[in-house]
Amino acid sequence: MFLKLFKSTGPGVILFIIITFVILWISAFIDPKEAGLHIYTLKPMPLYNIIKFIVGSNPLSGVFFSFAVLSILLLQLVNFNTSVFFINERTFLPAFIYVLFSALFPQQQVFNPVLPATVFLMLALKRILDSYRKHMAASNFFDAALLISIGSLFYANIIWFGLLVFVGIALLRTLNIYEVSISLLGLATPYILILGLYYVLEKDLGIFLDVIKENLFIDDSPDYLFTRLTIIVLIYSGIMVTVSGGYLIRQMNSKKIKSRKTFYLLLWVFVISVAMYLFLPSVNLDVVWLMAIPLSYLLTNYFVFIKKKIIPEIIFSGFCLLIILVQVLYIY
Repeated sequence: MFLKLFKSTGPGVILFIIITFVILWISAFIDPKEAGLHIYTLKPMPLYNIIKFIVGSNPLSGVFFSFAVLSILLLQLVNFNTSVFFINERTFLPAFIYVLFSALFPQQQVFNPVLPATVFLMLALKRILDSYRKHMAASNFFDAALLISIGSLFYANIIWFGLLVFVGIALLRTLNIYEVSISLLGLATPYILILGLYYVLEKDLGIFLDVIKENLFIDDSPDYLFTRLTIIVLIYSGIMVTVSGGYLIRQMNSKKIKSRKTFYLLLWVFVISVAMYLFLPSVNLDVVWLMAIPLSYLLTNYFVFIKKKIIPEIIFSGFCLLIILVQVLYIY
């Protein structure tokens, strides 16, 4: 019954998602925390530095900012499926599942640069997929690369998702040197402009280059200690993802070509996110904001199309209860 509610598209579902969203972020508003001693707080990228100045030093202001940006991101998640229509069902479920993932690590419900960067990543994904069966699509790939590059001026590691632009070209187009070249130009443009601005203002270019290098490859923040409950939720999530992935594989041949290619592109988002977490010391649990994008759609596809009723309902309800338990124990 609970899952059936979220599979519908009535106004009641939107209201319920908003209420759930607020409840799962209550702990962040009651006891707002600083982001911690991450390299992106000690040596922020240019656009994040501007936002830090605007938000100020009050942790509560930072939580409000993250909450607002996440609200925009939830709208993007719903709109992405509505416009590309790769799940072939109008549903608000991706937004709700993303809300659940946003509450998995309460310590991450703070002011951070990953969320605004993720908004730009979503815009880039949309531009890439808009190139499908488009005669002249070089501008799509330039825009997508440009958006990813702008996102990296909030959170430097988003730049690694520039690979998605070239994956998109390989998936959706016949290999074209011009489109590859224009994509590289899109990635470089924001940095060329900033370097030019530094030069005109006679600022030290070396400082900016050091900030980029340290944000990409250095982080002396403390390791996160996983509680037993968090480990249980992660194992539970892993089982859900495995089951949903297996279901998608069996379903893939029956999907339209564009839907298949969209899921392949989302798979690359997940692969890049995992690789970043495993191999880059500058990447910490904030990467959950990125991983949750493909996982939200993968789980939505499973819960929307699986014909069995009882088992998906139990799985979905169990995940919701575990997330609520994480938040309750964090508060108390």
